[in-house]
Amino acid sequence: MSLALILAGGYGKRLRPLTLDKPKPLVPINDKPVIVYQLEWLKHYGIDEIALLAGYHKEKLIEELGSGSKYGVSISYVIEDEPLGTGGALKKAGHIYKNHEKFLVTNGDIITNIDPNILLASLKGKIIAAMAVVPLRSPYGVLDIDSNGFVKGFKEKPILYDYWINAGIYAFKPEIMEYLPDKGDIEMTTFPKLSSEGKMVAVKFEIPKYYWRSIDTHKDLEEVSDEITRMGGLFKML
Repeated sequence: MSLALILAGGYGKRLRPLTLDKPKPLVPINDKPVIVYQLEWLKHYGIDEIALLAGYHKEKLIEELGSGSKYGVSISYVIEDEPLGTGGALKKAGHIYKNHEKFLVTNGDIITNIDPNILLASLKGKIIAAMAVVPLRSPYGVLDIDSNGFVKGFKEKPILYDYWINAGIYAFKPEIMEYLPDKGDIEMTTFPKLSSEGKMVAVKFEIPKYYWRSIDTHKDLEEVSDEITRMGGLFKML
């Protein structure tokens, strides 16, 4: 079985009031919770052993997803009694992945069809961690202005291929445990150390060849709903 851990313990404060009575991964897009899109994505690529690292409203996740059998996957749960950060949550889940050669980790608020097997395949030699990166989507429309100051055109929220951002999807070897804090986020603790030792790589996934969005705001929910409807589903474009 291929293994994926989903970081699902956050409060989702920017999505309130939707997250007052449910965790962020259960917020629906087109009547389907974000986490279900993730389960379908992982299963599509042959990853059917899932561990949910849950905290806030954990009982709602367990009630909704159960064993995962109705989604064709096997789900286990690692519960935070207090916020540990992404690094602390992964360290607490060490017993889940310690006997796997490699495994996937994803944030619980990602909607994507990125091929995680490409990421897992990049863990070669001394490399302990691989990060999926995607080109930056401008949050604003931009202008095309000529040398005389005349506006020649407009581009609505273009993809900026000169800049690449963390997609919140990672592949790790079990040795990652040595780099994880008891409390704290991997972006602030683990990744800088791995990078300084030359043990981490970035794997580029181009847009629109692949689809990727992070659900952070109410506007994201609206945009992703429209985009998925327009595409006819996440895997229609592959």
